[in-house]
Amino acid sequence: MKKLRWMIAGGVLALAAGFIMQAAGVKIDPKDLQTFADAQTLKPGTFHKITVEDLPKPFATKSSANFGAVVPRPEGVMPQAPPGFKVELYATELSTPRQIRTAPNGDLFVVESYPRSANAFGGPVGANGDVKVFRGNKDGKPVEVSVFASGLTRPFGVNFYPPGPNPQWVYVGNTGSVVRYPYKNGDLKASGAAETIVPDLKPNGNHWTRDVVFSKDGKRMFVAVGSNDNIDAKGDNQMRANILEFTPEGKFVKIYASGIRNPVGLGVNPTTGEVWCSVNERDELGDNLVPDYITSVKEGGFYGWPYFYIGNHPDPRKPNPPADLVGKAIVPDVLIQPHSASLGLTFYEGKQFPKEYEGDLFAAEHGSWNRAMRSGSEVVRVPLQNGKATGVYEDFLTGFVTPDGKKWGTPVGVAIAKDGSMYVTDDGSGSIWHVTYGK
Repeated sequence: MKKLRWMIAGGVLALAAGFIMQAAGVKIDPKDLQTFADAQTLKPGTFHKITVEDLPKPFATKSSANFGAVVPRPEGVMPQAPPGFKVELYATELSTPRQIRTAPNGDLFVVESYPRSANAFGGPVGANGDVKVFRGNKDGKPVEVSVFASGLTRPFGVNFYPPGPNPQWVYVGNTGSVVRYPYKNGDLKASGAAETIVPDLKPNGNHWTRDVVFSKDGKRMFVAVGSNDNIDAKGDNQMRANILEFTPEGKFVKIYASGIRNPVGLGVNPTTGEVWCSVNERDELGDNLVPDYITSVKEGGFYGWPYFYIGNHPDPRKPNPPADLVGKAIVPDVLIQPHSASLGLTFYEGKQFPKEYEGDLFAAEHGSWNRAMRSGSEVVRVPLQNGKATGVYEDFLTGFVTPDGKKWGTPVGVAIAKDGSMYVTDDGSGSIWHVTYGK
């Protein structure tokens, strides 16, 4: 009887999700809607929806340590996209390409966070990151490549200010600061020295990425700062595991949203003006716990870390939460495969992809270590209706993991070019991939 009730409930959920996706302009057979999956079996066009009802209990499986070095890309293997799309290798031999954003004039700004031989999981890293500009596309390759700025300390975020067609500054999120460079459209190199506007973003410990975005009106700057650990919430975490709000000049305003273990990628929804983020949730509770997520961010909202996850599910390792936080944790909009390491995100405002993609969100799932079978190593699409998510997402760009579970590619950032095509950074293979439609 219990199994029958589960099947009926699952059928209702699938039918409801199928109806929603049809309303969003995406046709999906309800029986094809999946929950948990393994990276080596991902196929473009597969839709998923993970709900709070799907979550296992803590420690339902042992915690896994599935690190494994990134292997060279097998000969002839390419990332796979849905029918009608074409994937090409745009650039290679980059040094840990991470965030990528499109300048108003169409140049691609790509952050190389650290040398490929350096340690990505924390520890001291010197001033050896840079920001490069990739201009144009001729015969599938950049026409010009230039170092815009160098001598940065584990940089990640990059953005342009003020919003609009004529920015005056390029902002960069170092692991411990936010700096900006004078800029005008077409600059291939910074025309002046870096100005430090946020001097102390607590660089020690893990979760070193600092993304930077601006509100649509240009009056607010948001910076993502992850925790320095898994669940302990000690020391510098007073200002970490949060999205922080500053003025564009660097004056601290407030904690915009809290309890977000590692909000790596930020974006501002062009339809609603909401801040969105992609989040790496906590480890060591089991293979399918805790899902990473992509969500709109409620101003003043609390998202659970370290005491709760995915709403008000208590973390058994953190008993006795503060009374004022009990019952306050928000359920995120879209739950992603656990341990996917969701990183950069962007919204599709181009015209090259089919019309049903307009306004949708794309996010890079880097892949993590704490699952027996691989998660992530893909780019996902989140269909949006009037800027709102339904909880469903689609495997869009896959094939970065071999059939036997070895990863050769690890997507990080996603940007939409002026012609409506997509560029994806991949720090596993040190590459940038170019995705076009109908060409």
